Amino acid sequence: MFEFFANLFGYLLSILYNVVNNYGIAIILFTIIIKLLLLPLSIKQQRTMKKSAKMQEKMKVIQFKYKNDQEKMNQAMMDLYKNEKMSPLSGCLTAIIQMLLLLSIFYLVKSPITYMEKIATEDVNKYVTQLQEEGREVSKVYPEIDLIREYNWLKEKNPEDANVDKLNIQMNFLGLDLSKIPQQNMTDYTVYIIPILYIISSFISIRMTTAMQQNTNKKKTVIDGETGKELTEKEETNEVDAVMQTNKMMSWMMPIMSISIALVAPLGLALYWLVNNVLMILERLILNKVIKQEDGEES
Repeated sequence: MFEFFANLFGYLLSILYNVVNNYGIAIILFTIIIKLLLLPLSIKQQRTMKKSAKMQEKMKVIQFKYKNDQEKMNQAMMDLYKNEKMSPLSGCLTAIIQMLLLLSIFYLVKSPITYMEKIATEDVNKYVTQLQEEGREVSKVYPEIDLIREYNWLKEKNPEDANVDKLNIQMNFLGLDLSKIPQQNMTDYTVYIIPILYIISSFISIRMTTAMQQNTNKKKTVIDGETGKELTEKEETNEVDAVMQTNKMMSWMMPIMSISIALVAPLGLALYWLVNNVLMILERLILNKVIKQEDGEES
């Protein structure tokens, strides 16, 4: 499945590259387009987060009322979600899509010759074999990145092969070689620039998400509508909102996993994540303001 989406995304990245003739710029434009395509989902996610926070008071009443009857509590919760036209798993959809995108684009950036330039696997293997026979180092994980680096040598070896010309991908971006892998170039300080910027943007995004959740979930006095009893602070604290918890968990898991991969992946992938984070921060700021204005108008 990941290969299918990587191949699909490869057509888009190839079109952009042919227009701008620079891999870094093509990655940035690619990221912007993907973000725009996912904008309706982002809007829905933001509204779901806001609505979920507003539902917490009703959920706490239910949890207090049926704290000794798990079956009735679950049924009441299901009825609440149904009446509010929400799903308890609504936060998981975004997480699944993010994971799908993460792995698909990893496949794309890992193997740009296969997915972007559409060179057949047998030709790729032939070039790899030629390099290995000459004693040239070829990565087991990123062999296609090495083929791009060895374009000039392969062109001399295969002057009549039109596919070799497709290996001439412009990987230099603002003085950075996007084909480099931090783990393989630890003495080159330039390979850490994009990963460090990505890490910084990740934690800004995490702090922003946490702050938004706290602002929409400020402590309020919650009254049991049937008994008129105020729920205690301990009881409120112990109640868990499934949607909010899922979003919070994923906001930490995704950057941590991505940072780990960024150190062993080509810089082109880290550039995608960096641009995606910057766009996500801007998107959240704008959508949060718009949704606040909508809530104000409704009030």
